[in-house]
Amino acid sequence: MTNRALTRQSLPDVIARDVRERILSGELSEGETIRQDALAEDYAVSRMPVREALKRLDAEGLVQFYVNRGAVVTKHSLAEIGEIFDVRLLLEVDLFRRSIPDMTETHVAQCAQLLDELDASYDADDVGRWGMLNSRFHQALYAAAERPLTNDLLHRVNLQCDRYVRMHLSVLNQKNTAKQEHRDLLKFSRAGKVDAACDLLTRHITETKRHLLDLIAAKRGHNKKEVGA
Repeated sequence: MTNRALTRQSLPDVIARDVRERILSGELSEGETIRQDALAEDYAVSRMPVREALKRLDAEGLVQFYVNRGAVVTKHSLAEIGEIFDVRLLLEVDLFRRSIPDMTETHVAQCAQLLDELDASYDADDVGRWGMLNSRFHQALYAAAERPLTNDLLHRVNLQCDRYVRMHLSVLNQKNTAKQEHRDLLKFSRAGKVDAACDLLTRHITETKRHLLDLIAAKRGHNKKEVGA
């Protein structure tokens, strides 16, 4: 096992950030047990910052933390995964509809810059940056709405979506589709075409959800309809 010795600054934050990425990347798979003592040895720290880090990830919904036992990487049912994307759809379309009329050239330029970085990560097959840049691009699209409470809710939802979005792009080879749809979202935004932009965003999220549920159902050996997704 690779030693992940850390600096002493803000250990719970650093450990939580690294374990979060290991979960989102699939290195730590759903349902996998994370033992506190093993993780402490892995990071060359005591169990105290590990425990605090796991509690933070529990609050984010990425793990289920058990006192004195460690944690288990959260495994969502197909119905729960579907619900995560339904909530994302509700929040994002509302934010987008409010944002477009107030978008300035500065907002558009920020979106375009992030989109260039996202496309470059696709081209480089840099899976580790896909989820983060995808979230930042969508956040930039909605920035003009100035709805911090809704954005806080969306951030939590996006943590759950991130690992599934990466799976969608990498396993199903949807990078080119995502590229084009992101470009069109920005184009409609800049042109002030609110309905066209929101319709595309709805299809963008809905199709991602559909593809993913099919993929995960097949992987788990489930019939998607049987579990109510």
